[in-house]
Amino acid sequence: MTAVRLPYLLGHAEIADLFGIERQTSAKWRAEGTLSEPDLVASGNPYWLLDTVLDLDGRAGRHVTEERLRQYEAKIPGGYRLESRELLPVIVGIQEVALALGTDQQTVSRWRHRRRIAEADLVLSRSPLWLLDTIIADATERGRGLVTEEIERLQAGERVPQKPRGRRVADEPRPPKKPLPEAQSFTSSEQDEAVAFVTAMLSEGHTTVIRPKR
Repeated sequence: MTAVRLPYLLGHAEIADLFGIERQTSAKWRAEGTLSEPDLVASGNPYWLLDTVLDLDGRAGRHVTEERLRQYEAKIPGGYRLESRELLPVIVGIQEVALALGTDQQTVSRWRHRRRIAEADLVLSRSPLWLLDTIIADATERGRGLVTEEIERLQAGERVPQKPRGRRVADEPRPPKKPLPEAQSFTSSEQDEAVAFVTAMLSEGHTTVIRPKR
């Protein structure tokens, strides 16, 4: 099979290696808006073009060394730089492959481990990626069916939304919790009042503690 050429893309792991930082820091840059919207989302995972990432070089103390850049580029033989996401070829992950082949992700993963599907064209942040053309050619060669509607959606740029990261932000703020009721004491002659109080606390979801006193 003829070797394919792929644009330079980076996930959080590759960004971390490029800047010499922790992967969590790259994710933090994304969460706080320092790192722009991803240029590609595949299987719900975000990826950025190299030029997008290099825009951060030299800003706020962030620095990419020539050595780290060479090491990154060496991992994608024949890679090339794109200036615009609009020029990206159709690149898919396991989730999109499953949709295109009319199967599930577990089956695609099993095929991959048993070498019953084309080798991934690229592996970023431990996730395999393929050109859609690679998947179509492989399915045709193996006699596997393709879901035309899903192929057309992918070619039109429709993707599964990015996976949520970190704590989920509620659509509306939660109402403040009611303050806990003050502790109360009851004498032996106030059994009815004590029962009513405990019943009310339990009905509101509170836990009650009874401490006998002399």
